[in-house]
This record gives sequence, C-alpha cells and structure tokens, in this order.
Amino acid sequence: MRGTRTLCLMIMMFAVIMFVSACGNDEGTSGDSDETVKIGVLASLTGALESYGVQTKRGFELGIEYATDGTDEVAGKNIEVIFKDTETDPKVARQKALELLEDEKVDFLVGSSSSGDTLAVTPLAEEYERIMIVEPAVADSITGSEYNDYIFRTSRNSTQDAIAAAAAIADDGVKIATLAPDYSFGRDGVSAFVTAAEELGADIVHEEYADQTATDFTANIQKIIEADPDYLFVVWAGANSPWNQISDMRLQEKGIQITTGAPDIAALGTMNQLIGMKGFSVYYHTLPDNEVNDWLVEKHKEKFDGDVPDLFTPGGMTAAISIVEALQKTDGDTKAEKLIDVMEGMEFDTPKGTMTFRPEDHQALQSLYAITLEESDEHDYPVPVLDRVLTPEETAPPIMNQE
Repeated sequence: MRGTRTLCLMIMMFAVIMFVSACGNDEGTSGDSDETVKIGVLASLTGALESYGVQTKRGFELGIEYATDGTDEVAGKNIEVIFKDTETDPKVARQKALELLEDEKVDFLVGSSSSGDTLAVTPLAEEYERIMIVEPAVADSITGSEYNDYIFRTSRNSTQDAIAAAAAIADDGVKIATLAPDYSFGRDGVSAFVTAAEELGADIVHEEYADQTATDFTANIQKIIEADPDYLFVVWAGANSPWNQISDMRLQEKGIQITTGAPDIAALGTMNQLIGMKGFSVYYHTLPDNEVNDWLVEKHKEKFDGDVPDLFTPGGMTAAISIVEALQKTDGDTKAEKLIDVMEGMEFDTPKGTMTFRPEDHQALQSLYAITLEESDEHDYPVPVLDRVLTPEETAPPIMNQE
C-alpha cells in the first residue's frame, strides 16, 4: 500500500515537472497564454526628430485609451506599452528593437520616426515573427523592395505624398525643381514625385539633395535658382529645415513658386512667406471631419494644456487602434500568422477616416488633403485650409513589392 502511494506521488511529481518544463519552453513566444499583450514602440524621443517622436508617443497612448474605452485591455488581456528612443540612428534603432524582442518579449513592434531607423528594424520583425506597425516612416521601400509579410504600415508612403503634391502643381510644360535630404526618405519622396509629375506633363529641371543634418542650404538653393524652375517642390523632415534660407534668398521674387506638404506646427511658424501656397497636408487638426478626430482633439487639449494634436499625433493613435482592432478579431491571439490573416484587408476607423490595409503590400490606403496656406488671426503661423479631401482611391500608390 505504502509502495503504491509512493509510486502515485512520483507520478504526480513527474507530471508537475513536465508541466513546468513545457511552460518554460514556451517562454518568450508570441501568442502564448500570458494575460498581457506587450507592445514595443520605437521613436526618436531625442535629437533632430524629437518632436515627431513625442507626437507619435502621445498619439499612441491616446489611441490605446480610445480603442479600449480607457481600460487598457483587449480580449481580456492587459496592454503594456514600452517606449524606446532610437536617437534617429539606425544602429541604435536595431539595438533597441533587439532589447524589446529578446529582453521584453514584446508581441508587437511599432515605429519609427525615421525611415532609416525603420529599415534597420523591419528584417527583425520577420526573423522573430512579430507584427510590426510602421509609423510614421514613409520610405516607399518599406512596403516595396524591403517588404516582408510581418510589416503593416499605418503611415502613408512617399508615393502617396507625391501623388498629392503633383496634383497641386504639375501640368504640361511646368518646370519643377526639387529639394530633399540625402537619405531614403528624401530620395524616395523625390523619385515618387518625379514619376507622378512627369505623368501629368511636367518637366523636372533639377534635383537637389542636401545633407540631412545640414544647417546651411545656401549652395543647394543657389543651384536651384540657376536651374530657373517655375516651382520648387521641397521634401523635408526635422528641425533643421531650409525654409528660412528659402525666404532669405527670395526665391518667390525670382519667379520660383514653392510647394510642399504642410509640415508640423513648429515648421509652419517659419513659413509666413509662403501664405497663399498650394500644397497638400498629411494632417492638420481642423482638416478631418469625423468623430475619432473630434475625440483626439478634445482629449489632447485636455491632457496637454490646451495644445492641439500635431502632424504625427494621429498616426500614433492610428497605429494603436489598428493593433487593438486586430486583437479583437483574433480574440487576443498574438501569433503572427493569425494576425496577418485578419489584418490583410482590415478596415478600421482613424482620425483621418477609414483606412484599409491593402492585402498585397500591407500599406494603409488613406485620405490626404489638398490645401492652401492662409493667414490666421488666431495663430502666428499660416494655417492649412482645406481645398478638398484626396480620397484613399485617389492617393493609392502602385504595389511595389512585386516583380
């Protein structure tokens, strides 16, 4: 009898050991039975793109609050968000992503403020089989030549920007020069713009690329003046913008009209000389007309001393909404194959209206805005005023991840 009890105890102990061992083997895998969903967000929280990173961070936090009705839970699981500063350095971005994947065991990656940082990280999403939501990086190659199945992008890409920009100025015989930073964001943006503008009959007379860390653009702008274009299309991101020197060198007095995407509010403050400019906007808080944006504007003012959401705040919110929406559809399952299945073709409401992840390349199709910069009595910067909404169908870029 005693021997039987001993044998039973041994069997029970063996079963417990096997159970614990099995649980240990599953540690760190995505989609396990843990009651917490962990999301790692990569952003430029210091450096030249700090304002963009802060906007993304604020938007993402508000997006989780909005999508979960303030509970920070989805499908019975708690949501934990971990932010890492990429310092706008691709090597740092990759290192921080590895920390999130290996040490924090995140279920999702989100980011980042720079296309260079993002391209350094996207291969890791595939290697570790984690979904990565790209926001706000725009380089075409992210969902083009460097595409992998684990990447979904809520930010628009360079071609979507270019289609909107070209629609504002390009026509038969119009001469256009371009100015952009000399890295993937700038070169992809110009390449896409040139294609769109030439299709509308415009003549690209000069392409100028400046060091992305430059503070003196005199030589670059002089080359543009010598090319004698009708328009200068500017692609830029960061605090070291060329707008003051464009004004100082009096391009408009030389017959060169300026066009660009309306930037964040800080950069708008340097563009008073461009009042009347026709261009496009990714986002300004008065342009969208929907309940999600109304909530964002009201809640942002409430939390941040009356400040309105800026250029990339809605993108951060959109990335968060897309993750919660996907997890609701998988009932909390974070396995990549399940998420890919529900996210391809998924429609979801955002501050910019309804977006759709295109199944072929996972690029979010979305609205942009044709605008005119107008003087404002309420602000010390020119305000983007809506000419018309450019629909997701109008701005849809070609699929670039297929041979």
